[in-house]
Amino acid sequence: MIDEDGFRANVGIILCNRDGKVFWGRRLGQDSWQFPQGGIDRGETPIEAMFRELREETGLKREHVAIIGQTRGWLRYRIPHYMLRRRSRPLCIGQKQRWFLLKMLCRDGDVNLKASEKPEFDHWEWVDYWHPAQEVVFFKRRVYRRALDELAPLLHQDA
Repeated sequence: MIDEDGFRANVGIILCNRDGKVFWGRRLGQDSWQFPQGGIDRGETPIEAMFRELREETGLKREHVAIIGQTRGWLRYRIPHYMLRRRSRPLCIGQKQRWFLLKMLCRDGDVNLKASEKPEFDHWEWVDYWHPAQEVVFFKRRVYRRALDELAPLLHQDA
């Protein structure tokens, strides 16, 4: 779903373990790393999209995680001009994302990157909470920082 401003509705997932480390996935066949994320389908709520994307990209189900929180609103980033798919209609100029902070309740072995017919990641690891803000592709860094900043206070509230 692309809005009138050209932004595609999307969810981002910050999945943490009991130690406060976050899931960091390497994109299939690339040297590019990111959090799980994906588009919101027509008629789907952000929470429904988040659980669908979580299952497709990590193999984890609803019962494997607890929702700790989500961003108050949409966080946006623009795709660099040279990466735009100009023949696509409507033209997508970026993503507007609702971010979710989840705590993993299961074992690491329950992660299955091949749960989907089209895997997104070929490797994953636990990293420091702030690591992704410096390491994600340059045009997503600001939105990662904003999501991490907003959700950080929730990370240890139940400790």
